[in-house]
Amino acid sequence: MATGPIVTLTINPALDKSSNVSRIVPDNKLRCDAPNFEAGGGGINVAKAVHRLGGNPIAIFTIGGPTGQRLHKLVKAEGVETMVIETKQWTRENFHVLETSTGFQYRFGMPGTEMMPTEVRSILETLEELDPKPSYIIASGSLPPGVPVDFYGQIAKIANQQGARFIADTSGDALRYATESGIYLLKPNIDELSELVGVEKLELDEVDDAARALIIRGQCEIVVVSMGAMGAMLVTEDQVEHIPAPPVEPKSTVGAGDSMLAGIIWTLSQGKSVREAVRMGVACGTAATMNSGSELFKMQDVNRLLDWLNRYGKRYSAS
Repeated sequence: MATGPIVTLTINPALDKSSNVSRIVPDNKLRCDAPNFEAGGGGINVAKAVHRLGGNPIAIFTIGGPTGQRLHKLVKAEGVETMVIETKQWTRENFHVLETSTGFQYRFGMPGTEMMPTEVRSILETLEELDPKPSYIIASGSLPPGVPVDFYGQIAKIANQQGARFIADTSGDALRYATESGIYLLKPNIDELSELVGVEKLELDEVDDAARALIIRGQCEIVVVSMGAMGAMLVTEDQVEHIPAPPVEPKSTVGAGDSMLAGIIWTLSQGKSVREAVRMGVACGTAATMNSGSELFKMQDVNRLLDWLNRYGKRYSAS
């Protein structure tokens, strides 16, 4: 069992504002319901999910201006321990609208604001000075302007120096630089995996070989390929297993990937096997899809879905 804390890092968080409207019509004034505010950002979501599972994570993230202060209050209200790096620019806002007449959700993501070199350095110093040393560092989300593209690679080196297992949940060049420094676990979707191994497209029967190629190169130790409604593919140096997603009626996929990652890392931190961890991850991710908007999973749903996986998952996996 891991002794150090699980630390999450979010350097491009957002204050998520959501509302409902009966119908979206061009050029008309649309009368929305009262807005709901939530703290958004991959690492923040992972920390909230780990806390919901019973862990005590530390969420490190940037905040700027009134939007950043509001985001910080929202995270603390969840009971999550926080460490913040203040920035000159205000924290961005995103806007989500649910069209109630159709059930369609419209998600408007705003670009991150530029970070100063001194602010980037403050993030690195915060991680270098963590005490006690973390057992896991999970860096999640995109890089805002002003942050070097190899930033997650720098975090990987800090994690290695501290004896922490590093997980990068991002995409594109930011992910490529992270893997070049060597990370513990990757959770790509099939398109992201294709990009990492340098091919245009992967067929389903090619996924395990592509994932193992990353492990052989020393870029990571574990690959969990996220396949949406099909579940996940677990690949290690000597293990391949398809873990199916339990059948549910999905309402929203927002936060499902973060919930899945939280379930995996929290279970690993409890000394459980990788196979058990990925099953918990699939249960958490699937449970998150059962709720509307960006709400994370409910524990009663996680427990029920995990029971399904333990009872029937092997049968579905073999079919």
